[in-house]
Amino acid sequence: MGQQPKFENRTVIGRALRLRREIDDFETKWPTLAKREEALPGFSWAQLERQLVDLSATPAQADMARHLVSATRKLAPFKPAEMVLREILCLTWVLLDENFKGEQEVGVAETI
Repeated sequence: MGQQPKFENRTVIGRALRLRREIDDFETKWPTLAKREEALPGFSWAQLERQLVDLSATPAQADMARHLVSATRKLAPFKPAEMVLREILCLTWVLLDENFKGEQEVGVAETI
């Protein structure tokens, strides 16, 4: 039992360090703009999710949208806004891709 918390702590610390490296790499490539730009209109995570569900190419991708938005939302407070925007654009691309096959769909396609 004594080993469990140490392992969990190392896992959490490892994840935090990876996230910090991802943020540092992003900010190196995309430094914050010096001048204030016109901001996007505000929208909620629920609105984003509902639009992505509606736009998804397949029912499986619509279901996946809920999980992707949730995961993005949970880490968003720790990331630069532009990094979150990039992640939203990437997950949108996956959800709109009619040729994208999730794990379950790949297994079904292979048996046909």
